[in-house]
Amino acid sequence: MKQTIFILAIIVLVGAALWYAKGVSLKSQEQSAAVAASVLETNESSYDFGEISMANGVVSREFKIKNPSENPVKIESIYTSCMCTNATLILNSRKYGPYGMPGHGFVPKVRQTLAAGEESMLLVEFDPAAHGPAGVGPIMRIVTIESSDGARIDLEISALVKP
Repeated sequence: MKQTIFILAIIVLVGAALWYAKGVSLKSQEQSAAVAASVLETNESSYDFGEISMANGVVSREFKIKNPSENPVKIESIYTSCMCTNATLILNSRKYGPYGMPGHGFVPKVRQTLAAGEESMLLVEFDPAAHGPAGVGPIMRIVTIESSDGARIDLEISALVKP
């Protein structure tokens, strides 16, 4: 009898622990999703340069960044996934950057604010010759924009690099 009560108590405790852990896990997933969603919008989240040649040099693309909210949004940082790519924020005709890959030179904080409804441009440049002759083939790079509330947007560029 005591053994049965003991086993039932263990089952109840394990069940309660699993139920509690599931609730905590769901809350952290909801919080992560809330932080991950940015209030900033972009006209496109990816761009494919198609086939490009190392011999032709740097290619670039401008992405429009907009704050559609009724509150200002502070852009804290902009960084790239590779040293062959850099990004420059163009806000009110002023240029901030270029911003590159962390760990490969100094990447300063942006700390610029987009007012409610304001738009800016992000100039993304890719140097297909940066990796030398071994850098041919398909590439995919990411440019990340993080705001002061921890939200972020990722912009992707891709290309097929030829000699």
